[in-house]
Amino acid sequence: MRISGKIGLAICGAIIGIISVALVAFGNPLNMGFCIACFIRDIAGGMHLHTAPIVEYIRPEIIGIILGSFLISVARKDFNPRGGSSPVLRFIIGFVVMVGALVFLGCPLRMVLRLGGGDLNALVGLLGFACGIAIGCFFLSQGFSLGRSYKATRLEGTAFPFMTILLFVVFMAAPSLFLFSESGPGSMHAPVAISLLAGLIVGIIVERTRLCMAGGIRDIILIRDFTLISGFAAIFVFTLIGNLITGNFHLGFADQPVSHSAHLWNFLGMVAVGLGSVMLGGCPLRQLILAGEGSGDSAIAVLGMLVGAAFAHNFSLASSAGVGPGIGGKIATVVGILLLLAISSIITMRNRRADG
Repeated sequence: MRISGKIGLAICGAIIGIISVALVAFGNPLNMGFCIACFIRDIAGGMHLHTAPIVEYIRPEIIGIILGSFLISVARKDFNPRGGSSPVLRFIIGFVVMVGALVFLGCPLRMVLRLGGGDLNALVGLLGFACGIAIGCFFLSQGFSLGRSYKATRLEGTAFPFMTILLFVVFMAAPSLFLFSESGPGSMHAPVAISLLAGLIVGIIVERTRLCMAGGIRDIILIRDFTLISGFAAIFVFTLIGNLITGNFHLGFADQPVSHSAHLWNFLGMVAVGLGSVMLGGCPLRQLILAGEGSGDSAIAVLGMLVGAAFAHNFSLASSAGVGPGIGGKIATVVGILLLLAISSIITMRNRRADG
């Protein structure tokens, strides 16, 4: 049975907020109990895919989220292997979403956690995220779709969850194969068991509730439904309360952890994330959940994010904390948004012609 309704979603959001605060207390970076973009970036570094020494670590939270989604979907008979909906385009969109997130320095979930820590730069990001979603909703209303997915074999559906489990097993059995940051955000992490358990719980909760920040704002714009967004409102409230209790709440723009105050690029980075998330059918967290449920399309999007994270750090596109993006990151953000607009426009016009 799915968890639905504002109260159910709010309770689940409260649990996620509390877990996020606890992960920081156990060692994760401030305002980064969870960050799908940052953690995928760290995994890319841990796997030798980029050369930024301060962001290298195999984050068990990501593995736990995928595994939690997989296990609960199988147990509740919701596991549904499928794929074939514009895989190359989904890879490209996932790539652009990751670049935008790393220019902002966080995914939509971390954006909410940053707000709960008093980081007002995240408020600028939220405005950009909502703007990107509004643009995506315009294209949806005009007929945009990446096409239908098709039923796949169970082997196809279990391949991605299996590979993440294999990654974790190798990580535990032979850690010398991976890179570990000795300083910076990658060196800050909760104990492996706690991180994995936290990921499992969040994966189960989000799979049951279909929580999605992009979906919540999309529903408000398109059908005036505030149900999904109530979960993220609860995450914000309980993160705020937790940070006030632990002394980690610091209101303002300056001197925020793993953040910057280049407002235009905070805004535009999250425009790319918002628009790309609508095109994919869900935010980065939702893509992990869908991949755990057997969606090959979402697995391809996640791989696009992984490659995007590696590319962003190998070619200096990611922002620096306190400084913001360099010229490469600024160009990549603008080009990425234009690319998403081009893909949306071409597909929308094609679909409208097909519908006669």
